[in-house]
Amino acid sequence: MASHRKPRTRIPTATSSTGRRTAVGFTTAALASVTLLSQTANAAPGDPRPGTTQSIEAVKEKVDTLYHQAESATQHYNAAKERSEQQRTKVNRLLADVAENTEKLNEARRTLGTYAAAQYRNGGMTSSAASLLFSNDPQDLFDQSHLMSRMAGSQKRAVDDFQTQAAKAAKERREAAKSLASLTETQKELKTKKKSVQDKLSQARRLLASLTAKEKARLAAIEKKKAEEARRKAAELAEKQRQAAAQQQQEQQQEQQSSGSSSSGSGSSTGSSTSTNSTKAAKAIDFAESQLGKPYVWGATGPTSYDCSGLTQAAWRAAGVSLPRTTWDQVKAGTRVSTSDLKPGDLVFFYDDISHVGLYIGNGMMIHAPKPGDVVKKAPITEMPIYGSVRPA
Repeated sequence: MASHRKPRTRIPTATSSTGRRTAVGFTTAALASVTLLSQTANAAPGDPRPGTTQSIEAVKEKVDTLYHQAESATQHYNAAKERSEQQRTKVNRLLADVAENTEKLNEARRTLGTYAAAQYRNGGMTSSAASLLFSNDPQDLFDQSHLMSRMAGSQKRAVDDFQTQAAKAAKERREAAKSLASLTETQKELKTKKKSVQDKLSQARRLLASLTAKEKARLAAIEKKKAEEARRKAAELAEKQRQAAAQQQQEQQQEQQSSGSSSSGSGSSTGSSTSTNSTKAAKAIDFAESQLGKPYVWGATGPTSYDCSGLTQAAWRAAGVSLPRTTWDQVKAGTRVSTSDLKPGDLVFFYDDISHVGLYIGNGMMIHAPKPGDVVKKAPITEMPIYGSVRPA
């Protein structure tokens, strides 16, 4: 009797092409899952979230850099604006001169026209010669003719002088217009650059806004730690300044005692100068303190908002001292002093490109207009890298 066996079903082995692909797929997926789970489990609050490419620290660094770039662009804008205003004043003056000279030229032409008409009515030079031959008083006619000749000569010189001035004014007007057009183009370029920086700032703000509550807390902790470190350094600086001032005062007293009365007059003069400077510095600080809380606005010089150099310029103007508009010019408008010798009222400049400035008020602190979105406030001078300091008065 024949036996009936079921046909055996062949089970694919790992050596088949289909099996190899399946095994590889499973292995890759498993490894990816393990890696992803590992990264997620080990992620710290400050590390990038899955799907993000920047940590909170990197975001903060990017925002700080963009604010710095914005301030530098603002100083470029301020410089161009100031040059533009100066050039516009010059152009207006030249145009006024041209108008005045044109009126003089028209008057001269009218006078010459009167002379020409008189000569035409009298028959020109031939008529004058005949009048001289047949005149009862030749001397009187000669005197009149000589006077007319002198007047005509004077008028000609006046016209010649004016034509020279008009040509010069026209040349200056063309040069001023060309310069103004160039400045306008520069302002457009700076405006474009400013917009580019503002776009980057918007991107950074959006990135900050997308952080979770835990990440925002982490960012706040970083900023708080940075502020505490700046205050600590400011306190150390203030203590060094007090020690240096005490040492200097002691040395001056010893010098005065050893020199006797001969140096008393000189000391009085120095004291008077120091007192004047201190009075001006106090007025500048009083003004700056009255602006606390007002918003930072790039390009602003008051009275409702300021940028950094606009605030220091306005503060010292209140003390009767005129400062240039930009940080790059303000750093040249006074006596350079070391950080250890800072006194209230001194200007402290920051970063290698000198793009920020604050008004020193003592104890390692300053009043400044920080950045877009912030207000005029007091802050340690140690929160930014110091470039140098200047005493305006």
